[in-house]
Amino acid sequence: MINYPFDTPPAEGEATEIAHGILWMRLPLPMALDHVNVYALDDGDGWTVIDTGFASKRSRAIWQRLLDGPLAGKPVTRVVVTHHHPDHVGLAGWFIANGATLAMPRTGWLMARMLTLDVQEVPNAEAITFYTRAGMDADVLAKRKAERPFNFADCVVPLPLGYTRLTDGDTITMGGRTWDIRMGNGHAPEHATFWSRDDNMVIGGDQLLPSISPNLGVYPTEPEADPVSEWLTACETFQQIARPDHIVLPGHKLPFTGLPTRLRQLIDNHYGALARLLDHLSAPQSAGECFMPLFKRQVHGGEYGLALVEAVAHLNHLYQAGKVTRHLRHDGAWAYQAAVASAKASNA
Repeated sequence: MINYPFDTPPAEGEATEIAHGILWMRLPLPMALDHVNVYALDDGDGWTVIDTGFASKRSRAIWQRLLDGPLAGKPVTRVVVTHHHPDHVGLAGWFIANGATLAMPRTGWLMARMLTLDVQEVPNAEAITFYTRAGMDADVLAKRKAERPFNFADCVVPLPLGYTRLTDGDTITMGGRTWDIRMGNGHAPEHATFWSRDDNMVIGGDQLLPSISPNLGVYPTEPEADPVSEWLTACETFQQIARPDHIVLPGHKLPFTGLPTRLRQLIDNHYGALARLLDHLSAPQSAGECFMPLFKRQVHGGEYGLALVEAVAHLNHLYQAGKVTRHLRHDGAWAYQAAVASAKASNA
């Protein structure tokens, strides 16, 4: 059973004490998922901050209120980043410029360093090909071609050259506790989670979320990736150590208990989506034509892009498992079909 020990999130500029030495705070995001959770762990002479929010004037102002108020004027001496997505790494460079050190997984550090340098004023040809292959709606694609694309550097302060690498199986001391570092995958490569040896606290980032499933997306940087396999493997690995009494501090939504149940739900969610998708592929379909079986609804507006890359991820998983075939359609999109249905069509 999943329970929520804290039913109300902290207000902007305020903090909730989760346990001795652990504060929970929130930063706003300009999207449907309108917040990210961040945490501060008391190290005595300073704070370790877990994740940071977007780099924006508003976020900096909120952080300053937090520093002056709940953090009691003590400095942030270390920033720990769970993974490279901009809502988690965005202001890490700002804290470091003000005297903090940085610890994060190597893959996340490399991705963030690379993406801040990859500034584009117009979409490049590889990106257009990727979205064409995915069967992006023609009107959406035309709009993307005409607009400046989202750039990682728009909301992420560049990271410094030096950092401390977080490695799976190592430990880290934060907030008067020793934490085991366990890496997840799927939502982001080498996503760090932290499991306290001294009590029942778990810092889950976006790897361990309640009520919503993290986005498993495929992007032009790695168009044949299979994050669904990586995600399922990570969830099954975490099942071996998860306890019902663990208090999980997630990257979004509310802290929760009942982690074994939640992991089972997350696994079943994707197996169910894959089964529905395979049934849908009795006839050839592009990724853009697979929203109903995956999400049980059509998706438009600001959620469209995330839905499309998640559809590609699930199709890649089935394709690489040999359960579907694919061919290039006249419109340039990959059309996927269940292998059994494809074989029957060929023999007809």
